[in-house]
Amino acid sequence: MATTDLSGLLPETVSQVLRQGAVIPAHPLALNAQRQLDPRRQRALSRYYLDAGAGGLAVGVHTTQFAIRENGMYDPVLEMAMQTAHDWIPLGGPRPLVMIAGVAGPTSQACAEAATAKAMGYHAGLLSLAALRGASEAEILAHCRAVAQVIPLVGFYLQPAVGGVVLSAAFWEAFARIEQVVAIKMAPFNRYRTLDVIHGVVAAQAEDRITLYTGNDDHIVLDLVTPFHVKRGDETVQVRIRGGLLGHWSVWTQNAVALLQRCQQESARGQISAELLALDSKVTDCNSALFDVAHEFAGCIAGCHEVLRRQGLLEGIWCLDPLEALSEGQAEELTRVSQAYPDLIDDNFVTRHLARWLDG
Repeated sequence: MATTDLSGLLPETVSQVLRQGAVIPAHPLALNAQRQLDPRRQRALSRYYLDAGAGGLAVGVHTTQFAIRENGMYDPVLEMAMQTAHDWIPLGGPRPLVMIAGVAGPTSQACAEAATAKAMGYHAGLLSLAALRGASEAEILAHCRAVAQVIPLVGFYLQPAVGGVVLSAAFWEAFARIEQVVAIKMAPFNRYRTLDVIHGVVAAQAEDRITLYTGNDDHIVLDLVTPFHVKRGDETVQVRIRGGLLGHWSVWTQNAVALLQRCQQESARGQISAELLALDSKVTDCNSALFDVAHEFAGCIAGCHEVLRRQGLLEGIWCLDPLEALSEGQAEELTRVSQAYPDLIDDNFVTRHLARWLDG
């Protein structure tokens, strides 16, 4: 695939990481029993992701809990992640990181958040459209264009079950024509809607500028190994999903890095092994427990917290909303998948380094 000069939008080294495809965990929120920010464990989470080999961090997003905004935590949480990324020397040595800030709310709020994130050094904003439910696609596009004037954008197709808006292929074509869009996270948990984004990007002739990332936590492996062939006039355009920006990858992150590398290597050879294809259903089964599919995703954040609690990274699974907790049977499901797929978890890695991450 040809590369596009994004020097006016992103530093070259950051652009290379984004374009190659990276593991970008959606960063959770570490709280204490009083549901206040726990700085020590918040930093430890960031250090864990960096040591695990993540190519960046996404902070202030759905997994961080959108309620950080009304609880006065947006600025400190973003600052803490950025400072940790700057100060921490990860295993293997320093490397460029893609730092993405969640941007949400109506246009005035989203632009203000984008300006805050940009001033802190974040490279792009992951733009949530949940606040625009009920708006027309033309109104949503105007909103996107306004925020794009402040910070480069990562589009975000969030599934309706957790607040997303259903959007057409025509919307994604128009969105892809916004010159400041550098990537799109596709997370509709729906194959048809995922294809709408891909077709829209190709129709806009933006496939060399916009890098596609999976947010489909229910379909990670197949998203990463599938070549998408899209007709544009007489031309057939092939595009691929290069990396993942995932809540699922906020846990067991070292293994996620290894999985992405394997997907990229086999895709480059043009030979996808049956063993790798079989991992798709295993990863999806893990996600069913993490995201509490049995209860319509009610425990999706608490499920990630529970894995991190069991590993010692979090003290508890507290969320800002006291009603957000594990659903009935979810803990048992997490135990089941952890035992069924030991090759997909990284408990040993966490055990070896936990004291270092929690130090200071």
